[in-house]
This record gives sequence, structure tokens and C-alpha cells, in this order.
Amino acid sequence: MIRLKDLREDRDLCQKDIADELNITQTNYSKYELEKINIPIETLRKLSIFFNTSIDYILGMTNEIKPYPRVNK
Repeated sequence: MIRLKDLREDRDLCQKDIADELNITQTNYSKYELEKINIPIETLRKLSIFFNTSIDYILGMTNEIKPYPRVNK
């Protein structure tokens, strides 16, 4: 269960807003939410930063919305 729709709606954003942030089409973003296509790792990373949560939370692997501490490079 991917939580992208809930995260997006909690911030009153439309799919086009997120798609623009990721530089993809709204159609592709919709397919991510509907789990019709796999989300590339780099896109998951960007989404976790954008929504300030972990990839595990986005993918439904944990109920802890708080992100892990970020690694400074």
C-alpha cells in the first residue's frame, strides 16, 4: 500500500503539483499512486524529502511518519 495519495491530500496538493516537483507528467504520477508502475528509487528519495517522511512510510512498511535522521554529505 503506497501512501502517496494520503500524503498529497494532507497538504491540499493535486497530482500536477507533485508531478511538476518531480519533473514528470501528471499521468506518470497518477500511475505511482495507483501502483500501476514502480516508483524509481531516486523518485522515492525525492518524495521522502518533499513529504518529510521515510521511504518505508511511503511504501507502507511502517506506520511511523517521522523520517529517519538525514545523512549529511
